[in-house]
Amino acid sequence: MIKFDRVKLDPKTEALRDDVRQFLDDNPEHLRARNSDFVTGHDPKFSEKLGAKGWIGMTWPVEFGGGGKTFFERYVVTEELLAAGAPVSAHWIADRQSGPLLLSFGTDDQKRKYIPAIARGESFFSIGMSEPDTGSDLASVRTTAKREGDEYVINGTKVWTTDAHRNDFIICLVRTEEPTENRHAGLSQIIVDLKKDGANIRPIQNMAGGEDFNEVVFDGVRVPADRVVGEPGNGWSQVTSELAYERSGPERFLSSFRVFVELIRDCGEEPEPHQQAAIGRIAAHLMTMRRMSISIASMLEEGKDVAHEAALVKELGNNFEKILPEIARLSVSQNVSTLFKQTFRDTILLSPSFTLRGGTREIMRGVIARGLGIR
Repeated sequence: MIKFDRVKLDPKTEALRDDVRQFLDDNPEHLRARNSDFVTGHDPKFSEKLGAKGWIGMTWPVEFGGGGKTFFERYVVTEELLAAGAPVSAHWIADRQSGPLLLSFGTDDQKRKYIPAIARGESFFSIGMSEPDTGSDLASVRTTAKREGDEYVINGTKVWTTDAHRNDFIICLVRTEEPTENRHAGLSQIIVDLKKDGANIRPIQNMAGGEDFNEVVFDGVRVPADRVVGEPGNGWSQVTSELAYERSGPERFLSSFRVFVELIRDCGEEPEPHQQAAIGRIAAHLMTMRRMSISIASMLEEGKDVAHEAALVKELGNNFEKILPEIARLSVSQNVSTLFKQTFRDTILLSPSFTLRGGTREIMRGVIARGLGIR
């Protein structure tokens, strides 16, 4: 059963918004270009400042450099940063996925080595899941890691790997055992040092001219056996729990938010009736998905499995991000601002990736169907 309880953030948590907004006002040099999509703003100095504020790894244990805060507090900080178009890409994956994965399944040595540096905004991670010709079907992973003494030798290719050419590490989903009828068996996750281990990284230029995604080729790359995260062969269970974090946050519906901001600015203080209807329609979608996402934050706070709910938020968010630019295009005035044109252009050119990351819509609908008990 999929259910979203109504959750209201308490005044203390809401008050954190003022702190974030003041921080952004105090650091205008990092916000000269408001990002239309959170993956396009890779700014290590900004991430380091966030780490100094305690806004990376907010929910993690204090003993490993985390903030010991609630998922609600993390949600507020995340929402404010995304709404402002802040450059959060550098630390994003490490904060959202890699850190929680290591805290849940990593060894004490791994936690001590990687977690504090992530929380300080000094160490950045990528995800190595998708592969050529397999799409979102992670059970079809063909990249192998063969044990040789105290090392694993990795061969294969990962693709659509965000910021691999800039980040420090990648956690790869690899096949450590020969395939069987159970396609989910024999998968493991392993940490690769992108700066030292010899992976061949090839940036992929997107339609906007940027290079945020990569193809990462492993040709006999050797890594120490103690870089395996969790138990060898338990990769499928680990990666599905990790993906719930990727699919449920406000980035699922705020990637196109700057278009909405510029639409409201373009419409002015007295919008035409059709513009009022468009703004209301977009706002209704946003408020609904926001309430669902906050509800998931509540479930995470209680330690619940949110895989099905997260898939539904991602599915609805993908649909919203698809229709928002079109609603905006039909609603702006003839003398639309240059800033709206630029934001709209960037969103249109980047939007194909919105559907792919975290799993395609077909995969999401399968997860949702299982949550509803109809598959």
